[in-house]
Formats: sequence, structure tokens, C-alpha cells
Amino acid sequence: MKVAVLFSGGKDSTYAAYLSHTHGHTLTCLITLESANPESYMFHTPSIAQVSHQAQAMNLPLLVQQTKGKKEDELIDLHHAIAHAKEHYNITGVVTGTVESAYQASRIQRICDSLDLDCFNPLWQQDQLTLLQDLISSKFDIIITGVFAYPLDQSWLGRTIDARFLSDVQSLHQQYAINPAGEGGEFETYVLNCPLFKRPLTITNKTITGKHHSWTMEIEVT
Repeated sequence: MKVAVLFSGGKDSTYAAYLSHTHGHTLTCLITLESANPESYMFHTPSIAQVSHQAQAMNLPLLVQQTKGKKEDELIDLHHAIAHAKEHYNITGVVTGTVESAYQASRIQRICDSLDLDCFNPLWQQDQLTLLQDLISSKFDIIITGVFAYPLDQSWLGRTIDARFLSDVQSLHQQYAINPAGEGGEFETYVLNCPLFKRPLTITNKTITGKHHSWTMEIEVT
């Protein structure tokens, strides 16, 4: 099946693309929504402009749709982007990296239904620690680009999701109920390399902003 991937550059959408590929679907294009609202209900925002480099590394066309990020209104922009992919790339399905958010899953499903497209959520309801373990064993190189919950702080920015990270988030989950995969919005990620990439990406610049327990690292890659 020819599919488009709703793609943020983070671990979940990239891993969903990878699983779809290994299950025999043809990755036809990536769809990215660039939201002007950092508090978007639907879309990842840190370093979103860097997804073009990931698309190049995967040798896939990238459709970028701008959105103001207003709740519910942003779904009109998503509908437009998916409809464009159907028209120009003849897709028959859409892949998402949704894991826990019923809000996201239900709205994307509604859009796909209206366009007569199948919707695939290969990560849906996966155990969070198992998901992280699978990413590590599948040789995904992932860094943290944003943290947004106590007791996370600036020191977490740039950390790689590895065995030590897994141990640390397990402890935070037990002590503070932090979702180990960041599904409560606790942190955001960016993928520098994975089996879908023709070459790894390298960080050339980074800008860190924030305070207390809310920090963002905007990166530039090549």
C-alpha cells in the first residue's frame, strides 16, 4: 500500500514510518505541519524546520503545511495537506506515530475517513518502556530537544535515548509519574539516524531557551 507519513521528525513518527516500511507498505511522502503555536494540541514544534534534512536522508518528498495551530482549526490545515498527498502521490493510506492520544487518533481517523484513506497507527497503545527498548535495539539515534515537566531541566537537552536514559526515566516514572516515552508532553525528540536514513545527520548549531522545568533546544543539522 502507498502511504504518506505524518512526520514531525521525532521518535514516534519516524519509528511508525520504519515499522510501516518493514511491514511492506511503500513510503511515498512525508507530511509535516509547521505550527505557529508552540502549545499546539496536534503537532510537535521544536526544531520542526529540520525535518527537511530527515526527508532528504530518507530520499522522500516532503509536503509542508503551515498552520496557526488553533485548536480544531488546525485540523482544516491537516485535511488540506493529506488531500494534497492523495491527489499528487496517489496514496491509499496515512501512517501516524500516535501512541496514547485519543484526541489525535480520533481526529486523524476522521480526516482519513472523509478522504477514503486507510489510517495506520502502528504504535497505538504500546507499552512505553517496551517502545523505548525497541527504538534502542533498532539502532535509532534520538536526542531530546525539549523538556516540559518537573523534575526535568536543561541538563536533559541533547541526551540520547539509550540504556542509561531508559533507566533514568523508569526512576522518574516511579517517583513522579513521568511518562517514560514523553506521551504526556514531558519531552520532545529529534531523530539523527535510523535504518531508514541513507546517512546520519550531524548537529551544526543549537540554541537553548527556557527556565525552570521548561526548556527547548532548537537545532540545525546537516
